[in-house]
Amino acid sequence: MVTPVFDKETWLDISVNIIPLVIIGFFIALFAAASPWAIEGLVSTVGFGLLVVPFLGLALLTYIAAKLIEGAESE
Repeated sequence: MVTPVFDKETWLDISVNIIPLVIIGFFIALFAAASPWAIEGLVSTVGFGLLVVPFLGLALLTYIAAKLIEGAESE
C-alpha cells in the first residue's frame, strides 16, 4: 500500500501556497503557448523569468513548510 507524502491536515495548511502556484503555473503555460507579444531576446527572457523564479521559490518554500508542519505534528 502506498503511503501518502503528506496527510490531509498538511495539505490543508499548505493550500494557501498551492493556489498561487497553480495560478502562476497557468500564466507560465499561457505565455509559453500563446504569447500576446513578440518574442524578443532579453525583454522576453526577463518577463518569463519574473514568472518562473517566483514559481520555483514558492514551490521550494511550500515544500519546506510542509516538511516542517509534518515534523511538528509528529512530535
